[in-house]
Amino acid sequence: MYKIKNSVPIDVIELYDITDEDSKKFKEIDEKPADFETAITACGFGKFNIILYIISTAAGWSSVFETTTMSYVFPAAECDLELKLSHKGLLNAVTYSGMISSAVIWGFLCDTLGRRKLLLIGFLLDALFFLMAASSQSFTLLMIAKFLGGFIINGPFAALTSYLSEFHNAHHRARVQMVLGTIFSFGNLALPLLALGVLPIDINVKMGEYFVFHSWNLYLLICSLPALISGIAFIFLPESPKFLMTMGRNEKALQVFRKVYRMNTGKPESTFPVKELVDETKVTKENSNKRGGHVTANRTKVQAMREGWQQIKPLFFPPHVAKFILVFTIQCLIMMSLNTLRLWLPQIFQAINDYQYYNNETASLCVMMEVFQPKNMSINATECVVNYNNSRVYANSMIVAFTSMVGYITAGTLINTLGKKKLLCILGTVSGTMAMSLYFSRNTPTTVVLSALFIAFGSIGINVILAVVVDLFPTTLRTMTVSLTMMFGRAGAVLGNLVFPFLLEAGCAPPFFAVGSVMLGCAFLTCLLPNTDMKALQ
Repeated sequence: MYKIKNSVPIDVIELYDITDEDSKKFKEIDEKPADFETAITACGFGKFNIILYIISTAAGWSSVFETTTMSYVFPAAECDLELKLSHKGLLNAVTYSGMISSAVIWGFLCDTLGRRKLLLIGFLLDALFFLMAASSQSFTLLMIAKFLGGFIINGPFAALTSYLSEFHNAHHRARVQMVLGTIFSFGNLALPLLALGVLPIDINVKMGEYFVFHSWNLYLLICSLPALISGIAFIFLPESPKFLMTMGRNEKALQVFRKVYRMNTGKPESTFPVKELVDETKVTKENSNKRGGHVTANRTKVQAMREGWQQIKPLFFPPHVAKFILVFTIQCLIMMSLNTLRLWLPQIFQAINDYQYYNNETASLCVMMEVFQPKNMSINATECVVNYNNSRVYANSMIVAFTSMVGYITAGTLINTLGKKKLLCILGTVSGTMAMSLYFSRNTPTTVVLSALFIAFGSIGINVILAVVVDLFPTTLRTMTVSLTMMFGRAGAVLGNLVFPFLLEAGCAPPFFAVGSVMLGCAFLTCLLPNTDMKALQ
């Protein structure tokens, strides 16, 4: 039930961008404390949310850059670092390995110590490890830098998902993941654009006896900027009001609501209709005791650590355990399929480009991919030559990224109409079909189109699953669950990238049919998901 102390005028309700259903509830409210959904709805949607999306653009790009930059670095750095096919698989996988190793740690810290602090510290540390990668002179040092970057970025990624969701009401919340997906797509579009401008430059600047600065070092250096900008920006943003309410800090939460209200409506904070918030710690304590958990308001860091297991424990018992297993399995399979082929696409496009450049003709995808066969790789083992005439590689990658961006925008308008469950089933089916169809591609344009559709539909699926997680689990478990969901997904990505080089060596059919089959399996599992559309946050 929506509870608020004073009635809200109809003209103010319209200004807030509140739905007719919400306005009816406002008219029926009693003089009692308001819950979170009432308070955040009264804040409306406006300038604050737009500013939040702008800052989240840099934050989202840093996550994309951490996992994807190596795909563009490989062709330029393979001679300098003496990279083999297996090395490339390891470098793609090691970032996800770092993310897996830190999933529980970051999820716990975010749910106990707050979203904002983790976002601030996490992005600044990620920028530091990006700089470490940019200065790498060996495969080993680059591996270490990418592992540490993955270890750090997992926390801010999960926190950003919860942070954005907790500044929107149920009407707008379903679209938050679609907005994030669009941001990620812009990041994926920015990477090949940046690569096109930087990587073809022949840079060999010697600094001392052992350090040589190449174009790919400069590329990684520039890619550290979004993380640095994000870390600085979150200094000026407030903590999530939902998190503050859960911790029993209602006065602080009310201050945040008032500031958001003022920015969105332009009215004084004193006119904010909510005067008192419900004490969520009582409700949370009652629910936690029933499930074996416990939450203490205003707790110290030591108390938070002691209560950590009690916060995680409900995930392993009804009613959460079945949902826990299902969303983790789906995310694991989606990311295994998507992030394997996605990270290898630039390498596949490079193989296509090299074939056309050296043979002055085009061919079917399978013929152009024969360069990955062991017998063909051994022929060229004595010499290493980088083909810098590869603008087509980046152009193809930009087409893939742009298609994903359009897909996210379209999905944002469909998610409330179709519902998350039905949308996931459609996404998985189409994406899996596109992956399998790559085997039959007879020319480069067909390959690019099929790849673009696969990446677009698969990427949207990942974000829809996260939107489902946010709705399915309560606040005290939300960021932890997002972190664990992404941990299992990244475990799938690690496995996929370690196996994919062997699938490439085995022939043309194995990589594409394996990836497609896994995605089709995800479509089937989505039928078991509960319906969470328009569900209020707990």
